[in-house]
Amino acid sequence: MVAERAGSCAVAGGFREAFRVWREETWPAIRARAKAENAEVLFGDQVGIRPDQVTGRTWGAKGSTPIVRRTGNRFSVNAMSAISTRGRMHFMGFTQSFDAKVVCRFLSRLVGHFDHKVHLIVDRHPAHRSKTVRAWLADHQDRIELHFLPSYSPELNHDELVNADLKRSLPHTHRARNQAEIAAETRRFFHRRQRQPHIIRGYFGGPHVRYVLDENPMSF
Repeated sequence: MVAERAGSCAVAGGFREAFRVWREETWPAIRARAKAENAEVLFGDQVGIRPDQVTGRTWGAKGSTPIVRRTGNRFSVNAMSAISTRGRMHFMGFTQSFDAKVVCRFLSRLVGHFDHKVHLIVDRHPAHRSKTVRAWLADHQDRIELHFLPSYSPELNHDELVNADLKRSLPHTHRARNQAEIAAETRRFFHRRQRQPHIIRGYFGGPHVRYVLDENPMSF
């Protein structure tokens, strides 16, 4: 028991140190490079949407578990997005599995929106670090560069808040009955947010993520 507790403390300490290094050393270095290069910095992530996940709120009689009816069909859609402190949002929906080919397609579309270099910050998903993606990046190193967050640190990624917002915003009174409907609802969400830069900028204001706005981040 003592050994297990010591091991857990060591792991927690390792995470805290990784977070500190990211916030106080890695991120400031990325920001400085981007500023020197007149580059754009974005935070990106991927998300999957299914019709059987719980979204929105409902009500029920006291003492009774509320029941939300949904289709018994099994289908899903996926999306990858990226946001910036300037209130910009870029996204791509897809129905296949998230893999290196999807990442390369998204990166290709992303750089097409800019006439200057992009620094994209993502998690350590195997697809992001795959040989295929590394080869693609090597061919486009003057256009885009990937930076990886510490392991197991979704709270440092602002785009995770986009994913949560998406799932909360999906209709809960009318559940999607097929893949086309849920894909359309997902696209409507992203298109709506693209016209609401003040909401996108708000994703950067949370206590765990506002370090991006702080010129002198403090450890926690």
